[in-house]
Amino acid sequence: MSTEKIALREKIGYALGDAAAGGITWKVMSIAFPLFFTNVFGLTVADTATLMLIARMFDVVTDPLMGSLADRTRSRWGTYRPWLILGAVPLGLIFALLLHTPDFGPVGKRIYAYVLYLLMMAAYTAVNVPYGSLLGVMTDDDNEKNKFSSFRMVGAYAMGFITLLSFPYLQKMVGGSEAHQYSVLGACLGGLAAIMTLACGLLTKERLQPKRAEKFSFKPFADLVKNKPWIYLTLIGVCTNFFNGFRYAVAGYMITYCLGGDVTVSGLIINYTVFMTFGEVTCMIFGGLSPKFTQMVGSKSRAFAIAAIICAVTSVLFFFIPMNHAYIWLMVGIVILTSIGVGLYSPLLWSMYADVADYATEKNGTSSTGLIFSSGTMAQKFGTAISGSLVALLLGLAGFISGTNDAGETVITITDEESVRTMVWLLFSLFPAIMAGLIVLLLRLYPIKK
Repeated sequence: MSTEKIALREKIGYALGDAAAGGITWKVMSIAFPLFFTNVFGLTVADTATLMLIARMFDVVTDPLMGSLADRTRSRWGTYRPWLILGAVPLGLIFALLLHTPDFGPVGKRIYAYVLYLLMMAAYTAVNVPYGSLLGVMTDDDNEKNKFSSFRMVGAYAMGFITLLSFPYLQKMVGGSEAHQYSVLGACLGGLAAIMTLACGLLTKERLQPKRAEKFSFKPFADLVKNKPWIYLTLIGVCTNFFNGFRYAVAGYMITYCLGGDVTVSGLIINYTVFMTFGEVTCMIFGGLSPKFTQMVGSKSRAFAIAAIICAVTSVLFFFIPMNHAYIWLMVGIVILTSIGVGLYSPLLWSMYADVADYATEKNGTSSTGLIFSSGTMAQKFGTAISGSLVALLLGLAGFISGTNDAGETVITITDEESVRTMVWLLFSLFPAIMAGLIVLLLRLYPIKK
């Protein structure tokens, strides 16, 4: 095993990759898209739910294929880095277009949203699967992997903090309609994401040579479904993203319909992005402390379980807070406590995928690092988007109706206000608590105890 000391610059470079993907593109897609599609863009809740479900079926095919393709890539930049270098601009451009609201009728908007959303998923896959896989070939030192994973999470949460905190103030600065604000911010954030992704590809280094299976075959896929650590970790990954996905997707509706709109306290505008920002900065701090915490408790799975228990307990506590803006700081306090757990377990998930990749290489004789990490990305997208789809579906069942009229204007109707408010509150508290409980149960079955 190598014990080479890796420079801080490279760790920061690696962090920029998830600052772009996790801190900008995926953060905005997770927290803003459900509310954006229904209340700004003008899709119905049924269209929003269906769009996200179709995208997930698309990802079931593209993510594993991307992982297998990345594993077989050869270039002067290495195996995984070329995908970051060449995919940076398409990722930023498509993200910008997706936040633009065209002057179309209901059918035109539906087609535009579906095409751009699927293209965004493809671009995200083409960049983020190789990015995750890169962790497996930068070093074989387990401590260094934990540090890289920690830098990754700190980068994602730090950029998420900046993005979410600045969002309402940038909207005010841009001015005009909400559609115009989202369009301008989409262009700016998309450009920044492209620059960060390119920098990540240029600043990192691949030190290990994957053991390649030169010809394509379905054997790696067959080996994957026999890999028990992979099965349990993928289920854990899905649950973590359901946990986060419910909370992020419903936060905008909670501020709007449970608290009566943005809350201003001593000049601070607390809208849905700022509300979740308190969690982002907490995740950033405790993501950095995760390696030390893991060493203290003795294993990654034990540290993960403790963090998930924190998330479950605090999510249940949130349910009992009165649904009134006067309790905003109590809500923020519970979000901060919940985010301690999220921050502690987030780096562990990707470090554990590296362990699963090492296990698979040792057992099967060839590397399937890209394929295994693609399942992590697929779990991320599956959990986040299905939870977002369920939020739209359940809100529709509760009485929330959205759509576009013949003039192209967004129309919102609520048939049962109390039912919608209760559903929103449940989706932010008890639904995530159930997911955290499932994580604890799955970790008891996870066989790798490093």
